[in-house]
Amino acid sequence: MEAFEINVSEIEELQTYKYTDVLDKIFTKARRIIVGGEIVILVRQYADGRSEKFDEITTAEDLEAYRKQVYKYLV
Repeated sequence: MEAFEINVSEIEELQTYKYTDVLDKIFTKARRIIVGGEIVILVRQYADGRSEKFDEITTAEDLEAYRKQVYKYLV
């Protein structure tokens, strides 16, 4: 397996429209990647096409903390 990138701009958009089913799929895939020994990279993609890496998630606990942070705005 290889590293999995999560575009936080996309996460924010999914939060806005409360697309929890899509968010669930992203976090399920991210969990599989981490369990497989790889990392999850958080990136922000901009309208001009460039992307910027700003964090890495390497443990299931850190991924769960990020997932909770994302979902807390959906309640």
